[in-house]
Amino acid sequence: MRVIAGSARSLALKTVEGLDTRPTTDRIKETLFNMIAFDIPGCRFLDLFSGSGAIGIEALSRGATEAVFVEQGSKQVDVIRENLAFTKLADRGIVMHTDAVTAIHRLAGKGSFDLIFMDPPYDQGLEAIALQALRETDLCTEDTIIIFEASLSTDLDFVEELGFVPYKVKKYKTNMHVFCRKDA
Repeated sequence: MRVIAGSARSLALKTVEGLDTRPTTDRIKETLFNMIAFDIPGCRFLDLFSGSGAIGIEALSRGATEAVFVEQGSKQVDVIRENLAFTKLADRGIVMHTDAVTAIHRLAGKGSFDLIFMDPPYDQGLEAIALQALRETDLCTEDTIIIFEASLSTDLDFVEELGFVPYKVKKYKTNMHVFCRKDA
């Protein structure tokens, strides 16, 4: 796994060994960032369920002003910090060692994010739990782009029920990215 573009281009990133994380492949990451390329420079980026930090690091490498990484696994947090140091992006990255909902509540009142990405473990309903927590805070506005990764079998009815508008779904072989915004 590597950084695709920007200031840290081609640098290899560490991942946690084993089945605790499911890193987004370089090909899927490249497709995702091609879709949001114009939204990245100067943005404030929130990476929930960060794993190795590859998505937030890609955003920083491409010009995000700040990225907040949220991960509850100790090994994953160590890898995120190592990857930030290795890519020389640590000065713009904030790592929170906690679960997504706790982080969302701790970040409330500290400004909204331009882009929020989440890649929770599949088929556990964590996307809905995180969206509900986001809905209750000021972390996202009607202009915030929220993207979550999910298995292809995920029923997306909950998105609108929670007050978000899905506007794009990009399907891959085994998973999908769902793009949504907070309903006005």
